[in-house]
Amino acid sequence: MKKIHFIINPAAGSDEPILSYINRAFEGSAIEWEVTVSHKEGEVFEAAKKQKGKVDIVAVYGGDGSIMEAARALYGSDTPMALLPGGTANIMAKELNIPMDTPAALEMLASHNFTIQEIDMGLVNGCPFLLRVNLGILADMVTETSTEMKDSWGQWAYGITAFENMQKEPTMFNIVVDGQQFMQEAVALTVTNAGNVGKKGYAFLPGISITDGLLDLIALDKADFFSLLKITGSVLFKTDSSVLKHWKAKNITIRMDTEASYLRDDSLQQARELVISVAAKSLKIAVPKLKDK
Repeated sequence: MKKIHFIINPAAGSDEPILSYINRAFEGSAIEWEVTVSHKEGEVFEAAKKQKGKVDIVAVYGGDGSIMEAARALYGSDTPMALLPGGTANIMAKELNIPMDTPAALEMLASHNFTIQEIDMGLVNGCPFLLRVNLGILADMVTETSTEMKDSWGQWAYGITAFENMQKEPTMFNIVVDGQQFMQEAVALTVTNAGNVGKKGYAFLPGISITDGLLDLIALDKADFFSLLKITGSVLFKTDSSVLKHWKAKNITIRMDTEASYLRDDSLQQARELVISVAAKSLKIAVPKLKDK
């Protein structure tokens, strides 16, 4: 590795002297590095897109929103991305076992103690996504959780919002999973590429992988206290959940009677039909080298 470009989101959840950390990690190194600081939404995407094919690695410091922007920009390219977790949940970094400590994540890069892994992404109505597409209360949980709540409660803020939306009425969805059509009533749907729920080692359901060439469709048919308690139990004990329905597929179509809001990663969109497919091995990520046993 000869050249690395850092993209820094100063609005990320963490308050760290990131420039000092970078300078300290690469002091005396032969690796050239430069920095772009984002100031508004969309600038991470543009900065990453500009660096495609020009540097050896694009390293992004920020939360999952910043990581998602950069991933969309680098989708399908040979330029790998490095993650420097600086947000509230840092889901993708936990999924890939990247150090949560910023100096440690930088040291991994500076010491070349990493390997490049190809991971899956997804496409929804032609647009790439990294983590998941959410409808219903899973979308509300993100869009209705304020920055102030996240600053005060961290990851718990999302759970608080979910409980506040427990009385939401279910929607009937017309779903096609790899050619098989059926109707499904649910208060929430997610088509997910990664299973992590924001805590290292814990996932929605067992067996969700970002490298299996498949997406996972998960439906929650009702949202009451006991249903959410069962989901919490399935996550904690890493077992299947009786209140979550789960399908694996390469191609998924979701149709609704009326136009509805959905989240493509962190981007709020509107549609009556979602055509979703997996994009296998379409993003390169720097991950820690496995330790020799």
